[in-house]
Amino acid sequence: MIIYKTHVAAEWVDYNGHMNDAEYARVFSQACEALIDQIGLDEAGRQHYGYTIYTLETHLCYRREAHQGQALDVDLTLLDSDTKRLHVFFAMLDDEGNLLASSEQMLMGMKQASGRPSPFPTKIANRIEELPKANSEAWPELAGRTIGIRR
Repeated sequence: MIIYKTHVAAEWVDYNGHMNDAEYARVFSQACEALIDQIGLDEAGRQHYGYTIYTLETHLCYRREAHQGQALDVDLTLLDSDTKRLHVFFAMLDDEGNLLASSEQMLMGMKQASGRPSPFPTKIANRIEELPKANSEAWPELAGRTIGIRR
């Protein structure tokens, strides 16, 4: 599902004439915020439940350049979840559906008062169940990658 839409802002473009690597992370962070809002943890939800989401790990892969003014769509796939974690995969696409970058993330539900991991509130868990979930045999090609020099 497309979770977030934006355009490459002029200030995101670097001396190479394309979107700076840090700005890809910005777009994925904004997509993550859109996900958090969608499952009911927008500002009102965070206050109501005393609950929030932390990012534990991110793996970002760059595939194509993005340029000033270019439309960006971020697609979300839920790879896995349990009572307090979300393993998500975001794919950044251009307006023709070409993959520009991907971000695989592990997110953790946290009680704000204690700053400790805690199970999702029931209504939030129910919203998570509604997200599109990939079959374990049909994960996106870039999901589950490790980084290293292959020899």
